[in-house]
Amino acid sequence: MSKGRFGKYGGQYVPEIVMPVLKELEAAYEQYQADPDFLAELRRYYVEYAGRPTLLYYAENLTKYYGGARIYLKREDLLHTGAHKINNALGQVLLAKRMGKKRIIAETGAGQHGVATATVAALFGMECKVFMGAVDIERQKLNVFKMKLLGTEVVPVTTGTATLKDATSEAIRYWAAHIEDTHYIIGSAVGPHPYPTMVRDFRSIIGREIREQIKAEAGGRLDYLVACVGGGSNAIGTFHEFAKDSDVKKIGVEAAGRGPGIGDNAQTLSNPASRPGVLHGAYSYLAQDDDGQVIEVYSISAGLDYPGVGPEHAMFHDQGIVEYVGINDREAQDAFQLLSREEGIIPAVESSHALAYLGKLMPKTQKDEVVVVTLSGRGDKDVQQVARALGEEI
Repeated sequence: MSKGRFGKYGGQYVPEIVMPVLKELEAAYEQYQADPDFLAELRRYYVEYAGRPTLLYYAENLTKYYGGARIYLKREDLLHTGAHKINNALGQVLLAKRMGKKRIIAETGAGQHGVATATVAALFGMECKVFMGAVDIERQKLNVFKMKLLGTEVVPVTTGTATLKDATSEAIRYWAAHIEDTHYIIGSAVGPHPYPTMVRDFRSIIGREIREQIKAEAGGRLDYLVACVGGGSNAIGTFHEFAKDSDVKKIGVEAAGRGPGIGDNAQTLSNPASRPGVLHGAYSYLAQDDDGQVIEVYSISAGLDYPGVGPEHAMFHDQGIVEYVGINDREAQDAFQLLSREEGIIPAVESSHALAYLGKLMPKTQKDEVVVVTLSGRGDKDVQQVARALGEEI
């Protein structure tokens, strides 16, 4: 991989005004990624504040329900703030401190990255703004209140589809106007270099822990890794460690939404109609029309409702390292309820897409095989939305 590129994907497609701050960020990350003091501080916050390592849990009831392989859940939902997002937020805020930045900004869809960013901003006494689409604000009211409670200003975005793509665009515009004192914590493995690499590195602790924990939990055997994919950060954190392990089948699960029609889903790599283009500073696969315009996408999950995907995922797709599939809203809702009933664990709707794929995978597996699903977040934020979709009001 050349600098900033994953095969032909990635790069820095940004306005000239943003290039100096990207170069500053790249230099800082190169300096600190191997710095013992930086890594020791990050590790301390991972352990003492975020709650790492997270458990690798044998889902015995779910295994019995499906039959076939043993199912393990990588419990990122047990982290402080309720999702994997805190891993990246802590790494980037410690980097921003060393760069002398005074303000943190972020985009958010499901609100979990927004909450994680607001949390670390409060922890380190930094001003924080989070840009969020008006549609997502409505469907993620609990997380919006959490961000405000933590002292963060939530900036509604009403342009375009008023979802994650538009929140990201607005955050980039604000950043370009305040580059001297502001650091932008991008929440997924997307955006211009060095973000995809940096976010991947901060997330890769997921895969490293799985490799170590599976030795004790399943005697070292691992046949399948499953994770949901929107922009793709929890999945890249899960898969990267195993990229060269050809005996481990890696499956990224995208949002098939309401169906295959244009604007009815958020499938990028699992949709044959998608093709590469530039979005938010990087070259990767996009949902776009024949004129190259980014099209509206849809998912019941605010965190998967994004028309692009991280460039490393695009490379994994082309090289056949990861198989990308789609799960629709109904299948995700069913999995949300199933895990709740069978294991007493309420998953995020994003994670429910990965869990739903077990219904298709498990009949193909053998009892001596092992499946690990990354449970990227907990479902507190989604209970009202799922209840509404099921015809109940809370």
